[in-house]
Parts: sequence; C-alpha cells; structure tokens
Amino acid sequence: MAATPKKKRTAGRILAVGAGLATVGALVAALPAGASGTKGGDDERGQGYGHGRYVDVQLLSFNDLHGNLEPPTGSAGRVTQIQPDGTTKTIDGVGGVEYLATHLREARKGNPYSVTAAAGDMIGASPLVSGLFHDEPTIEALNRLKLDVSSVGNHEFDEGAHELARMQNGGCHPTAGCFEEGKRFKGARFPYLAANVTNEKTGRPILDPYFIWERNGVKVGFIGVTLEGTADIVSAEGIKGLKFGDEIETINKYTKVLERKGVKSIVALLHEGGAPASGSYNYNCDSPGPGDGISGPIVDIAKKVSPQVDALVTGHTHQAYACTIPDPSGKPRTVTSAASFGKLYTDTTLTYDRRSKDIVRTAVSSANHVVTRDVAKAEDMTTLIDRWKTLAAPIASRPVGYIAGDVDNPADAAEKPLGNLIADAQLEGMAPADKGGAQLALMNPGGVRAPLVHKASGAEGDGVVTYGEAYTVQPFTNMMTAVDLTGAQLITTLQQQVSGPNQAAPKILQVSKGFTYTLDMTKTGADRIVTSSVKLNGEAIDPSKTYRVAMNEFLAGGGDGFAVLKEHKNKLVGASDLDLFTAYLAAHSSASAPLAPPATGRITVVK
Repeated sequence: MAATPKKKRTAGRILAVGAGLATVGALVAALPAGASGTKGGDDERGQGYGHGRYVDVQLLSFNDLHGNLEPPTGSAGRVTQIQPDGTTKTIDGVGGVEYLATHLREARKGNPYSVTAAAGDMIGASPLVSGLFHDEPTIEALNRLKLDVSSVGNHEFDEGAHELARMQNGGCHPTAGCFEEGKRFKGARFPYLAANVTNEKTGRPILDPYFIWERNGVKVGFIGVTLEGTADIVSAEGIKGLKFGDEIETINKYTKVLERKGVKSIVALLHEGGAPASGSYNYNCDSPGPGDGISGPIVDIAKKVSPQVDALVTGHTHQAYACTIPDPSGKPRTVTSAASFGKLYTDTTLTYDRRSKDIVRTAVSSANHVVTRDVAKAEDMTTLIDRWKTLAAPIASRPVGYIAGDVDNPADAAEKPLGNLIADAQLEGMAPADKGGAQLALMNPGGVRAPLVHKASGAEGDGVVTYGEAYTVQPFTNMMTAVDLTGAQLITTLQQQVSGPNQAAPKILQVSKGFTYTLDMTKTGADRIVTSSVKLNGEAIDPSKTYRVAMNEFLAGGGDGFAVLKEHKNKLVGASDLDLFTAYLAAHSSASAPLAPPATGRITVVK
C-alpha cells in the first residue's frame, strides 16, 4: 500500500487556540514500509513483508523525559540493577538523548515492524537548555528520535492548554517570539493524545483521543490518557474550561471505537503508574513472594481496563517495571514503565496474528534496557544540543553560588538535603516584614527536580553552581506567597501528606529550619503525624494561633492534594522560587567559603 509522507503526519491534529477548544478527528497514519522481511523463522511468518500469518511488532517506549536532553547528573542519572546472586549494583552515568537515540536506532535494526511510543511528560520541569526556550528543543529532539505517538502527561499542561496546542501545531511563542532568527517552530511531527482531556462545554477531547499505526496491513491502535488527577497538580489558570476524565472509562470507550474501525490490537498510553517492590530496573515484579510485586494506582486501573487492550505503557511515578497484571478476565497483561529522564527504554514484542488481527497475548514479552553512555553519541542530537546551548550560554553559565559537596535529592527519603536548602531559601526571602513576614516555609517535593552536583558540568569548575544548574533544580518559576494558616490548618497540612489522595504514595513536604515533627510510618493515614511533636523553634504548634507560612502558588492553590492550603488568608505574593533560591546561594556562599549541604533531622521518621 502507498505510504503517507511523514510531513503530512500532523495533518488534522489541531487544538483550537481561540475562544473555545475543539476536538479533531483521529489520525490514521500509514508509515513507510522501508524494509522487507519479518522477524522470526519460517513458521507461518514468511520472508517477504506482507506474507506469513504472524508478525512481531516491536514496541519501543519511554516516559517522563522532562526535557532532559543532556545526560542527567548525580542521582538523576543513576539506575539500580539486580545481579544474578540477588545483590544490587548501582549504574552511574546513564541517559541523555544523544545516547537514547543511538540505543533506539540500534534496537530498531532488523525490526521492520517497529513503533515508538511515549507515556507523557516529555516536556515540562525541564532543564534550562530546553525550558528556557519553552521546550521547543525537546520537541525537535523527539521528532528526530522518530517518536510515533505520545500521550499527554500532567507536565504537558504546565504552561496551559494553549501552549500545548503550540507544541503540537508549531508557531512562535506568544510573548517570547521566535528564538532563532529566520526559523519558525514547526511543532511535533507525532500526535499527542489526550482522550480524557475534554472541553467542559462541548465534552470533546482537546486533542486526538487515539492514533492508528499501520504498516503493510498490520494495524495497532494507541489510546492516550493522562491521570484523572492532573487538575490537582498543575496550575489552575492554564486549564480553565478543561475536564480530566476517568482513565478506565475513557480507555474502554475508545477501545470500542477502535474495534468498530476494525482495529483489534490496542495499546494504552497512560500517564499514571505504580511502585514496584524493588527500585531495580530489572526487578521481576511478577515474583509471588510476600511484599513483592507492584502497588499504586496502575494496579486498580489495569485490572479494570478492557481485556481487548493488549498492553499498557505507563509513567508518572518515575519507576521502572515490566510487569503483568491480570485484566478483568483474569488473563495476564503487560504493564511497563521506563523510569524517567531517558535513563531507560522498554522493548516489548507484540506478536500480531493476521487472521484475527489481534495480538497473541501469550507471546508478549517485555524488558527495560539501560541507556548506557558506552555507545557512540548520535551526531544529529549533539548538533541540536550544541545549537540550543549556544543560545542559552550567556544566561546558563553565570555563577550563582558555590557548594562544598553534592546537595542530594534522594527519591526514597522523606527529608532531603536539597529540600531543606530550598525551604530555607524561601523562608529567608519571605521572612522580612515587607516581604510577607513568614515564620516557616513548606516546599512540595515534586518541585525539586534534580540534585546540585559538586562536579562541574562544564568549564565553570567544581563546586560552582551556575544559573543553568539552579534552573534545573527549580524549573517551574513558581511565584512565592506568604499566607496566614492556623496551627490546626498547619497540622492538617502535615496529615494530608500521608492521607486522602496521598495515603498510597505520601508527598512529604520539605520544611524550613526550626520546624520539626515526627512521622510514624508504623501507623496509617493521618495518624502517622504525631501531633504533639509538631514544633516551631522548639515551641509546640498552637492550633488556635495564626502563623505566617511561605509556599509557592502551586501549594497555595491546594496542589498535590493539600486541599487545606486553599483555606489560607492574607496572601502576599513575592519573588519567584528560583529568584529566592539563587539569592540565597549568593548570600551564603563564596568561592572561598562554599555552602555545606544542609543537615537533616527536621523530620524524625519512625519505621
């Protein structure tokens, strides 16, 4: 059959940017054949393309790239591997799109039926080389990676629905303009899918709900959804008029639509995930032992999504897993996630039966692979990164502070040294009477995106913190606020870290110096907070007293499940979180007296 030229693959994918948001029809793209032969032997597979009953479709997938074009540093560029003897090994120095491109291109060799998909958060919370340019560099890199399709994630909405439309369709930024003289941003050559993100007035999806990949008569449908709770974890201003629907209902709805179109092989791209019992990327999460397996929202979702869906590619939790979870009929079904930041990719084999036009589920296999840096860099990616780094250099390379060692942001710790540093910076910036009079500061852990690494990332020298590195830590540029909360509301805030929507996956706020309490993880829900232990500068919090609290606008709006914070009073808006962070580094460090990583001990954890 005739191949549709790639330049036309974006036709019809339009998200209206006028007064209302409108849906569009789903895109059906026939990709160029480009190769002959099918993977496998002679058992009804044939040797020329288009022949044989069974075809092995290679599904390459990843998630939560977050604009990490350059290799992530420190703990952000690290994975854990289980060894044959059961011990674990840390693999440092993984990720980076120059290496991801090489690995993906190598993996595709010998696989004429290969499709590459992503499960959201490709952009947003990005390092400066992408974030400074509103993530145009990352979209360009994904185009070069030959990404075929992606679901949206919550971070695709960081700058609002209209900016997401620009990411899809192209055009210069409405206020920053075009970043390169004579060049206009062309947008994504792959479809972003948003089946469960609808216009409140029309009920229609704001982007295509599904995509049908086709090659030589082999069809695989992709349905893309983000987590239903996206509205709770992004700025409310940018998503006015949008509704985020139930993931299960939406996937099941469009599964039926695809079936009516004769597409029986279906993959769900879902920006929601789980937590395997082990943090190792090659952990066997199908192991039946006590405490083994996987937990989290994805388990309940996978058990209720239509059995007609053959695999789920997931994300959001930044975890690595390749599991099987029973579908509603009790049959095992593949569910995968490739950690984050381009450190891993997943290779899944979907065996397609030409007679039934469906995937042979018993033949599905899946595994995560490390994006090592012992391969040649993809030259086109190096050129792309260098081009954008040159534009960013005058801003990115400016020193803003000095550190005496790594200031880490460990994912598995309730209290993080970098979280302490940021909370202290926010308190200092908002404490003066004319700046808000804050007595303590609270920082959401998801807003701390990368560690501060002592080793130089460029020519600045070890221990020098550049503006680009500080930006990578705090890329959202949230405005800071100082608000009134009662002591009772403050205690409720702490309880909401570990109860309600945060009970299954606690979100432990980072707190400023002088604010202390005990977190008892042997208990459940709100009881995990030992209320009598909550103190400010050694004095017990008085439930009836009013306290001035510094926090970013995301938290002040009730983000991350902290509904009580919306009840604040007397809000005063200050500088951005990034400005306070860089100001603190400048005030408390010098080349001769670098800042030591803050000590922990503000949160006492009982296990």
